Order: sequence, then C-alpha cells, then structure tokens
Amino acid sequence: MTLGQKQRLFVLLTAKLINWAYENGYELTTGDGYRDERAFGKMGEKGPYGKNNSNHKRRLAHDWNLFKDGVYLTETEDHRPLGEYWESLHPDNVWGGRFNDGNHYSMKYAGYY
Repeated sequence: MTLGQKQRLFVLLTAKLINWAYENGYELTTGDGYRDERAFGKMGEKGPYGKNNSNHKRRLAHDWNLFKDGVYLTETEDHRPLGEYWESLHPDNVWGGRFNDGNHYSMKYAGYY
C-alpha cells in the first residue's frame, strides 16, 4: 500500500472512530494532527517538538482530546475503549495507550507508528 493510499484509509478509519466515540457517549476535540515540517522539522530531522520520524508528519497519526459528560478525560485508561476499538478497525492501527501516550491514534508505516 502506498503512503497516499494509507493516508486515505487513515482518514476513513478516523471517521469511523469519531462516529463510534459519539455513539458511545464520548466527545472529541482535535489535538495534534499533521506536523508541518516548517515547525517540526523534515522527516528524519528532529524539530523543537516531536520525533524524527513521527507518523504525524506522514499524516498517519492524530491525538484526540476526549470528553464524557462535558468532563475532559486526561488519563490513558480513559481512552482504552476508543483505543481498543481503533485497533479493531485495521491490523496496522496502533493506540498510543500501549506505550503511555493514551490520546495518540496512528497507523503503522515503514516501521513507525
């Protein structure tokens, strides 16, 4: 699968995640999405924030701010239902709660997530 194909699949699966969240009583606001190289460095370079090879730079990762009943949920465990649903959508989907970044949702590409 090309990067472009995977990016388009990521958007489709993200829409499913958003719908699932709202159907299950959660609300979301956007956190970190695409990390523009002007602020975060080119792929392989570390800018002032983030990783050298972040999938945010590939448009294959998004961080979500999670709410339930108007309360902002900040703990990794709060994201578990969404994270497990996200992982069930595709074998390349990774939930950041597996590595202590609970609001991170991404797809594997070129060995990165």
